[in-house]
Amino acid sequence: MENSDWCEQIKFHLGVLDLDVALYSEKPTAIIEANSDEEKPYYKNWDCYNRLGLMFMQMNIAGNIKTTLPKTESAKELLKLMEVSSQAADKSFAGTLIGTLTTMKFDGSRTMHEHIIEMTNIAARLKLLGMEVEQNFLVQFIINLLPSEYGPFQMNYNTMKDK
Repeated sequence: MENSDWCEQIKFHLGVLDLDVALYSEKPTAIIEANSDEEKPYYKNWDCYNRLGLMFMQMNIAGNIKTTLPKTESAKELLKLMEVSSQAADKSFAGTLIGTLTTMKFDGSRTMHEHIIEMTNIAARLKLLGMEVEQNFLVQFIINLLPSEYGPFQMNYNTMKDK
């Protein structure tokens, strides 16, 4: 699961569990004698929701990511850290996808249809990451990377007037 999906899943689960108060509100000031009777339970509840939300998120973070994050006592801050981590991971993942797309060649180990579907799927994943691959470019790219035995097909395609 990508990090951005993880963040959305966490928000959803904490919302369903009614534990998302700490994600959307600041920590209340410490309880003092001047606080009203309505404010005291809110502080205690916020603190409980924050701790439970933080534990829930920490239980659902992959070990290799968990060790790279700074320690925090705030569920809201941990979610922000994960969102920033998500953006960096998305950029890295996009680079990997571009590398795969630009080096994929049809080698006959699978059908042409499977090869084209895989390249189209990579382009769709790039689009989800904000990097749209123009369809005409993708078609031309696929055709240009075909082995030499597809030369007549390439020539025929390139001389067609219609897109």
